[in-house]
Amino acid sequence: MMAAKGDSLIKAGYKIARTLTRIHARTFYFASLFLTAAQKPAVYSVYAICRRSDDIVDTEGNSDRKKDLAAMENKITHAYSNEPLPDPLLAAFRHTVHEYAIPKSYFDELLKGMAMDLEKPRYENFQELSLYCYRVAGVIGLIILKIFKTDTPEAEPPAIALGIAMQLTNILRDIREDYLKKRIYVPQDELRRFGVTETQLAQHTVDNNFIALMRFQIDRAHEYYRQSAEGVKLIKAARDRYVAGIMKEAYEKILDEIELKNYDIFSQKVFVPLRKKIMTALRLLGKETWA
Repeated sequence: MMAAKGDSLIKAGYKIARTLTRIHARTFYFASLFLTAAQKPAVYSVYAICRRSDDIVDTEGNSDRKKDLAAMENKITHAYSNEPLPDPLLAAFRHTVHEYAIPKSYFDELLKGMAMDLEKPRYENFQELSLYCYRVAGVIGLIILKIFKTDTPEAEPPAIALGIAMQLTNILRDIREDYLKKRIYVPQDELRRFGVTETQLAQHTVDNNFIALMRFQIDRAHEYYRQSAEGVKLIKAARDRYVAGIMKEAYEKILDEIELKNYDIFSQKVFVPLRKKIMTALRLLGKETWA
């Protein structure tokens, strides 16, 4: 899928989307390099719209964030219409959702998740958190399935599981940054169970209690990655299965990096070095799943 010849607005939008993805989603961008030339702009445009929405929620000192998020919802609704779009990024987004028949309901759920960030800075238990993770990340798995042109219903729960697994990984990696935004995503009842207080998070205390808490959270994320694995086999095209495998394994390695740093997610942001991502991609080439 490429923009129609001469449609400079759509092409400009895809260029903006690619830049946003490359800068802000390094692991996702790395996996996307193995997509077809038609699929790359599609995933970039979806990511860019998600990024724009997330930036609204995360903009400190903005007293009109609810209003701005509602405006973003209107823009997405507009993109699903046939009315003219002057915004190149929205034009590219429209091109993608029409080309791949991506339901608007997915983005409705996504924005409900973004709105939760404005209303709910703490989650009492995992049941509450899992709804948030489904909305902001699980539906992304469903969107990617559409771009992969995989309509097998059995592939949907694993795709949702992969999205949730990646969001749980983000939560563990970003505890420090989220606390600075006055948010704690780790469930409150689990903080109490492991004896970790908000004061300890504020003081960046990595003690035995915190390590036990992190191990518990990491085990849960690994379980969601395991649930996602069977779904990879249900994706139609071999190349798409390969990309999904890279997304899964490269992102899951962030958890390994947290463990290698003795669970200290406070000193610096944890990331997977490029050489390890490349090694993952090369290792996966030999698996029968992609045949």
